[in-house]
Amino acid sequence: MSQMPDPLTFVPEASNSRLLRDAFGRFATGVTVVTCGSDVGPIAITANSFSSVSMEPPLVLWSPSRASRRFPYFEAARNYAIHVLSVEQSALCDAVSKNAYALTDFAHTVNSDGVPLLDGALARFVCHQRAVYDGGDHAIILGEVKQASLQDGTALAFYAGKMGQIAQS
Repeated sequence: MSQMPDPLTFVPEASNSRLLRDAFGRFATGVTVVTCGSDVGPIAITANSFSSVSMEPPLVLWSPSRASRRFPYFEAARNYAIHVLSVEQSALCDAVSKNAYALTDFAHTVNSDGVPLLDGALARFVCHQRAVYDGGDHAIILGEVKQASLQDGTALAFYAGKMGQIAQS
């Protein structure tokens, strides 16, 4: 039986923040694009910090960085949509990660609350913001799901700083 190497154990500090980021990255996640309307047009941000919270009422959360130039739009947004991306949407993910206004180059519709909606997502949660909580250098945005949709496909995944995929069996 082969021996596993001892794990690298450390106390998180400013001087070793890369190690903490790498440790966080050991948790494989799906990839989402969160969208909201604004006075300057549709705004989008990628997020892998998404989680279901409650079935009754239906609640979800996600955690944007307070340092992001997009943060003020999402902090102020009363309504937004979270799109769980399929592997076919990797170009969208890449574009949104680089440009808050990337939706101008991708097909989308806008619902009656002004929220941009993307087709092709494995799941979509149209939410009303319930609360914004302090989460250190991030905020925790809690939303009540007002409408949801889902479809089959292969999930776009994020692990150890790289994109990949998780296929249905």
